Amino acid sequence: MMGGACSRKRDQQVNEDSGNRGIYGRYCKSGSSKWLGNSISRLAVDNKQGKTKCPSLMELCIYKIREDIDKYSSFSMLPRDISQQIFNELVYSQCLTEVSLGAFRDCALQDLDLGEYPGLEDSWMDVISSQELSLLSVDLSGSDVTDSGLIHLKNCTNLQAMNFNYSDQISDHGLEHISGLSNLATLSFRRNNQITAQGLSVLSGLVNLLKLDLERCPGIHGGLVHLKGLTKLESLNIKCCNCITDADMKPLSGLHKLSLLNMEGCPITAACLDCLAGLTNLETLNLDSCRIDDEGLVNLTGLQRLRCLELSDTEVGSNGLRHLAGLTSLVSINLSFTVVTDSGLKKLAGLASLTSLNLDARQITDAGLASLTSLTGLMHLDLFGARITDSGTNYLKNFKNLRSLEICGGGLTDAGVKNIKDLSSLTVLNLSQNNNLTDKTLELISGLTQLVSLNVSNSRITTAGLQHLRSLKNLKSLNLDSCKVTAYDIEKLQSTDLPNLVSFRPE
Repeated sequence: MMGGACSRKRDQQVNEDSGNRGIYGRYCKSGSSKWLGNSISRLAVDNKQGKTKCPSLMELCIYKIREDIDKYSSFSMLPRDISQQIFNELVYSQCLTEVSLGAFRDCALQDLDLGEYPGLEDSWMDVISSQELSLLSVDLSGSDVTDSGLIHLKNCTNLQAMNFNYSDQISDHGLEHISGLSNLATLSFRRNNQITAQGLSVLSGLVNLLKLDLERCPGIHGGLVHLKGLTKLESLNIKCCNCITDADMKPLSGLHKLSLLNMEGCPITAACLDCLAGLTNLETLNLDSCRIDDEGLVNLTGLQRLRCLELSDTEVGSNGLRHLAGLTSLVSINLSFTVVTDSGLKKLAGLASLTSLNLDARQITDAGLASLTSLTGLMHLDLFGARITDSGTNYLKNFKNLRSLEICGGGLTDAGVKNIKDLSSLTVLNLSQNNNLTDKTLELISGLTQLVSLNVSNSRITTAGLQHLRSLKNLKSLNLDSCKVTAYDIEKLQSTDLPNLVSFRPE
């Protein structure tokens, strides 16, 4: 079943690759985000009152400066915090140009969050670097800055965070220019096709590095050996680096402060997991879509601090789960698209700290759910593709703290929903693909007033059933695709009873 057994996972991957570049480009967001709440263009609107929050005097001034930005040649005489707020407002509103940037020369700005900003190129770097020792973080994600542009950052020796995601014109040569920035704590080069193992040799001098992101860098095979001396490293992301092999993992065995290690999609096997045995500070480990089976999990038994474990789309089965039984700090496990069966779930029954469990796999049935009734602290339960029937929903009564629940295997009728209607903490409920559900289901869940998201697509629900949703005032997302309901029906309900509804299907 490895390699994307479920279309839901494939769709998720496509969206990540294409639709959300801006979001992922700011993975290591610079500290300037702390200023974003001060912008007049982001004033909160009270939907109930229909009024806008009154701006402060400072906000009014910044707004006016933004409108008249062409009249100003320099902000260097202003206090730094005010210059920073003006800069952030111009960036957010996309009013910053190469010309207006010149007014910020020598302003001692600390945070330059320019990720995905249009027009950013090497010619901007002179003003950026003029902040010199004051500059603490810079985000140049998705820009046209080249290796030559990075030369300007040499004197910004107090830099602590740098983000170059999707910066396709930066290569090994560019990394040479940041080799002296020994105060760097966060560095990100997501989706860079130019950086190779040789370029990573520069990282060996960044001894204060805490977070390193090399997601989807296909040329770094053999380069992780240069991380051996980064003994302060706490977070390493090499997700979808399809060049990584078992041999690459060996140098990581000495990084004892690692608390997060993301190897999703790397073609490593169980043979290399012995290098993880000594990483006793690990709290998050992602092995999604790796070539891992039961044998390798024995190396995880000593990771007593492990809280989040991703094993989705691997060959892990019921036998391997015995190695997790002693990891009592675990709060989240993802076993979707594995070969774990009902019998294996009994080995998880003692993990009382679990709050999130993903069992999206067709071989999981009511019997498996029965084995988990001791996990009363569960808040998120994903049974998307599991074969849960009305009978199995009886076991849900043990999970009074559930906030999100997905049961989409097609085995539910209205009778099964009766056991869901009392889960009053639910904010997300997905019952799609259960084509025997009727309007009665909406009546049963009408008391779940905390619901923010509801999906009952591909069912027998009709327009007549929509009346039961009037009590769900917190609902923001509603999916009734492939039901006997039209967009007009939902829009009418939205206008009269569901003021917070912002996303609905059919649309």
